[in-house]
Amino acid sequence: MIIGSNIIEHEKVSSTNSVAAALCREGDLPEGTVITAKWQERGRGQQGNKWESEPGKNLLFSIILYPTSIKAWDQFYILKVIALGVYDAISAFTKDVKIKWPNDIYVKDDKIAGILIENSVMGNSLKNSIAGIGINVNQEVFFSDAPNPVSLRMVTGTNCDLDLLLKNVCESIEIRYNALNNGYRNALTRDYKNALYRYCRWHDFTDAEGKFTGMIEDVTESGLLVIRKKDGIIKEYAFKEVQYN
Repeated sequence: MIIGSNIIEHEKVSSTNSVAAALCREGDLPEGTVITAKWQERGRGQQGNKWESEPGKNLLFSIILYPTSIKAWDQFYILKVIALGVYDAISAFTKDVKIKWPNDIYVKDDKIAGILIENSVMGNSLKNSIAGIGINVNQEVFFSDAPNPVSLRMVTGTNCDLDLLLKNVCESIEIRYNALNNGYRNALTRDYKNALYRYCRWHDFTDAEGKFTGMIEDVTESGLLVIRKKDGIIKEYAFKEVQYN
């Protein structure tokens, strides 16, 4: 196994993605290197969102990959790989797990994990990808204004061994990463769509034009969300251009 064969542990960091990026700038690390921390001072989500985590209760880690065979315009496949790997691992513990486009993992209607992918491009290809992952594991009380956090402990009623869960997540991501490297893109796309939160069901959304009822029909190769409105109009949305109600 490549992912997780080299683990660099920290008690406290600004963010594991920041540490991973600095290490990549200093020199080559083995592919699949994992940076972990018991606490992040400035844990980050998409577009500057903060990630709350009680020290020592959850999984906070980043994975360094070198997907040099992936073209820059296909980089959304890296997110599919990571999201599906986390989805697979959490699904082994509980039911009703979904991927909320583009990068959150939900149990029913509550957020249990978040993902932040930062890609470095060289020419037309990816030089490296840093996949930051936060999973709520044993935390029972959340103090931030995040609307719907949940943890494995809250869902299952039992504590989870963090080291064992990290191993399971790394193994699950590696299976998906190998599928990408072996050309199984259609299967990854199919599984990602089938795991999507609110896929092919009518729900309420809000975009720049206001509230509407729509159905998620697809995700483009570049990662845009495709929603059909009740009036038949089909629109594509980038991240933050549409909200789930």
